[in-house]
Amino acid sequence: MKQQYLLTAGGLILLATLFFFGKIETQKSNFPHNEPAAAIFNIDANIKQAKQKLTPSQLIYVSNLENGISRGDIKQQGQKQYTSLASFWRDSAQVFEPYAWYLSQSAKLDNSEKNLTFAARLIFEAMRKEDDVLKKTWEAGIAADLFEGALKLDPSNDDLKIGLGSCYVYGKGMIGDAAETMKGVQQLLQVVRKDSANMKAQLVLGIGGVISRQYDKAIERLNKVVKAEPGNMEAVSWLADAYAATGNKADAVKWYEYSKRMVNNPAFSKEVDERIKGLN
Repeated sequence: MKQQYLLTAGGLILLATLFFFGKIETQKSNFPHNEPAAAIFNIDANIKQAKQKLTPSQLIYVSNLENGISRGDIKQQGQKQYTSLASFWRDSAQVFEPYAWYLSQSAKLDNSEKNLTFAARLIFEAMRKEDDVLKKTWEAGIAADLFEGALKLDPSNDDLKIGLGSCYVYGKGMIGDAAETMKGVQQLLQVVRKDSANMKAQLVLGIGGVISRQYDKAIERLNKVVKAEPGNMEAVSWLADAYAATGNKADAVKWYEYSKRMVNNPAFSKEVDERIKGLN
């Protein structure tokens, strides 16, 4: 019953996260669940499909950009080409996936910590709000690759380690890949063993604990976060669900009610009330 509860808890967790990031929705999510996606998101097919919606003038412009590399400094031209394509898909076409792809390719060619980190964080934040499993998995992989590139340039950067670990936990880990969750945990443990007061790392470790059903460890870490950061909506929502999954109704209700006061939104409160009614 506890495992079954966790598998249905994703709706509230995602809802709370969407409120936290300013995107208010009441739909429920299909993750976390136990089966990783078998299919793979194909960025080439996505770009091809997106091109079908362009105007003739836009299509000509994109084609010219794609075929614009000539002899000379191929790397410099490639970076400029990818940057221009990224800007087009972001500003003119307003399609995220091609933008993310070309931004990541430009950052890799540039190979500066600044650009790799910028692209990684932007794609990571989009991945966190993505409810399409295939896109979510793809975005997590792209962001992780960028964080890894930045870490090669700055191996001691804890924020980059947290970013990389978070990609594993929030990406494939969130949709049921236990191995990915553990990869993320190992990155994050490097940080908290050096600095136990790093609440960013403690939060993601707590979430990883809930996903992997290590509830006692998760609750300990999440309590530490909400004590240090009482306004951390994400920590509160995961803590409430962690208590509910263990059968601790009193503490689950305590934190559910706390989350309602934090969000102060009728739609969210209704969802939480339904969650409370379902407690055993």
